[in-house]
Amino acid sequence: MNHSNRNKNIVFLSTSLPRECGIATFTQDLLDEFTKLQGFNKPRIIAMNNNGNYRYTDQVMREINQHQLSDYIDAAEEINQSNTDLLVIQHEFGIYGGESGEYLLQFTERLHVPYVAIFHTVLTNPSPKQHEIITRIAAGSVKVVTMAQSTVDDLISVYHINAAKIAFIHHGVPFVKTSTRAELKTQYKFGERKILSTFGFLSPGKGIEYAIEAMSGVVKQHPDALYIIWGKTHPVVKQETGEVYRQKLTSLVHELGLVNNVLFIDKLLTQEEVIESLVMSDIYMTPYLGKDQAVSGTLAYGVGYGRVIISTPYRYAQEMLADGRGLLAEFRDSASLEACILELLDDPAKVEDMEQRTQALGSTMMWSEVAKTYAAIFQDKIALSKPAGRSVI
Repeated sequence: MNHSNRNKNIVFLSTSLPRECGIATFTQDLLDEFTKLQGFNKPRIIAMNNNGNYRYTDQVMREINQHQLSDYIDAAEEINQSNTDLLVIQHEFGIYGGESGEYLLQFTERLHVPYVAIFHTVLTNPSPKQHEIITRIAAGSVKVVTMAQSTVDDLISVYHINAAKIAFIHHGVPFVKTSTRAELKTQYKFGERKILSTFGFLSPGKGIEYAIEAMSGVVKQHPDALYIIWGKTHPVVKQETGEVYRQKLTSLVHELGLVNNVLFIDKLLTQEEVIESLVMSDIYMTPYLGKDQAVSGTLAYGVGYGRVIISTPYRYAQEMLADGRGLLAEFRDSASLEACILELLDDPAKVEDMEQRTQALGSTMMWSEVAKTYAAIFQDKIALSKPAGRSVI
């Protein structure tokens, strides 16, 4: 029987919306693009669950309880007996059960269906267990994908993965049609103020306190500047420590007399609100504290929309903001952030040049483009894994 002409069936192993998780959003965005591409049926999801009672749509074919080992084994058997052509594993530490997520190995090593692994985090100094998990997942895969050029080298040198097996594909950015910057500022009642912003789940690793401290110097020269912090507290942080971090930040705003210059928008943003928050920004900031962060979805979005970006020099920021696409401030250094902000607010020509440079890269990162790259890899790996004459269940 000739299988080459029929539409291919892809299944994602991932968290799934409505669970509040960046990986779930990533998977949904990629899945939505696949429904527009020829040669594929609408992909399905095996949803990783963390004791949440989520109301999934019918694209979720089954769930796995993160901490229930038998669920992984059952899911692998189900996939083996299905008409799945390729499985895509979204790998992130923290969403799979067992030590460092080792239950996932019970799933991958029972699979008879080819799989591609997308590594969302590639650690430079993994624990022995983390190292073992990544190398074993990679060994069984037909392709591994990473979203930063810097991590390709790590996958080769730290994890000894064959370079030919690795693909570097940018983190996708959704296309949302919005009004112009000036129109959005009017719509949100910000007038002509200079807007700086950060979006995403709030957590102590984001370093927002340093950006707030920087604003106290900025407003002396630009009293109309407004720093907007978009997004609710990370669900895991909220569960563990409540709103301690947000309260610390709001106290700092009051202490520094910045009530008119710093605004918190404490809600789960829709995709449209995320993009509108970016489009209306004059400067986008990621003052994060973790120097080894290899990929940041929020920074990818900022680049995708051609914003001028100020960031601390974590790995992904160094890579994405090279060639004059932004400014890097020191870690945990409000004076350094302040200097970067003033350099831009005082030099509109520099801002315009940076926006153009960033936009040139950003336009290649839209999901519509990124999905085509994934599709080509998936088609190629499906074709290679089904030699002529092999019976397919």
